[in-house]
Parts: sequence; structure tokens; C-alpha cells
Amino acid sequence: MSCNSFAHLSAMRHSVNRNSTERGSALIEFILCVGLFWMPLFFGATQFGLQLISAIQVTEVSRDSGHMYAYGVDFSQSSNQYLLASFQPSLNVDPTGSGGSTVVILSTVEYVDTALCQAGGYSSTCPNYGNIVFTGQIVVGNAALHASNFGTPTTSSNGTVSMGGPSTSGYLNASNALVTGFSGITLTSGASGAQYAYISEVYSKSSGLNWFLPSNPWVNAQSFF
Repeated sequence: MSCNSFAHLSAMRHSVNRNSTERGSALIEFILCVGLFWMPLFFGATQFGLQLISAIQVTEVSRDSGHMYAYGVDFSQSSNQYLLASFQPSLNVDPTGSGGSTVVILSTVEYVDTALCQAGGYSSTCPNYGNIVFTGQIVVGNAALHASNFGTPTTSSNGTVSMGGPSTSGYLNASNALVTGFSGITLTSGASGAQYAYISEVYSKSSGLNWFLPSNPWVNAQSFF
């Protein structure tokens, strides 16, 4: 075999080794690119989409339930609680309150003026005069998940808070009837001069896939009427 043949054979072997090395390097680069960039991007976008869907659903339930509550729908009734749970079944609102991953808190608040104090039997002002108080609160769903951000008053079985008076406890004098963190919210003025508002709060433990967020992150919304 001539020297030219040996040189040609050596060049071919070198070319084959170089092509194999390049293919191996390309494969490693592909794996690193997919593993370090595209996969996290895909999973992050998927989780963001799931959380966005949950946020939209929670906002809709907050708005719709609050609107109905403001128009007089009695959500202390079991039939209406099941109706509320049907708004977004994927949120898992349990009307029995024994479980579920979502709680809906509906509250009525009112400003205590002199006329309201006198209606409760006080001669002029009362202990909660000049404050915003709860006159009602109804909880639908799993109450153990989350309490209202504004307070938790003592209510009757139908969700109302008694007025109270000089010798009885109620929203005119009870400290747990006071609303907290309500600054900046405009109250509605009624025909009788009463100033009130309706609040809807929804807190939901997301059951979606959570790759990058803490386990079961909260999704919540508030509506005011």
C-alpha cells in the first residue's frame, strides 16, 4: 500500500472521530438547553396558566355571590349555599362546611351613628359609636381554611349580629363586632341615612400543579357593594 493510501485512511479516521465528537457535543448542548431553559419555561408557563384560571374563577365567585348577597339572597339557607357551590365546581366549595378547598365569607357592615345608638336604647352615643361594625356575616364552605380579613363577629344561626343595647351585647357595644382594615372603602348611604356596605371574600387553596410555588398557594378575591 502506498504512502498516499495510508494518509488517506488516516484522514478518514480523523474525520469520523471528529464527526462523532461533534454529534456528542451537539447532543449534550441540546439536553442542557432543554433541561435548563425550555423545560422550566414550559412548566412555569403551565403553572402560571393554572393559577390564572383559579384567580379568574375565585374573582367570579366573589363578584357573583357578593352581588346576590347585596340584593338580599339569604345564603344562610342550604339551598342557596348549594347554588353558590355550583358557580365554579372546580373550586370545591363544600356547602356542608365539613371539607372542601374554598371558603366564601359574606358580610354586612354599617357605620354606627347617634341615631343607631339611640335605636338600641342608648341616650346618645354607644361604645361602638363612630365605628364601622358587622351587622351580619355568613360563611359558606370550609370555615377552618381562612377567616375574614376584616374580623369575625358573633352571629346567630342565620348569620345576623344582634344590635345589642345598654344591658345586652351586640354590634353597638361588642368589640368583636368592630370592622378592621376597612379604610378607604366608601359606604353606601341608605334612604334612612344609614351607611352600609356588603363584602364578599373568597379564599381558595389551589389544587393545581405546584412546581415552583409553595405547596397549595392561596388564591383570594374581595368584592365590595
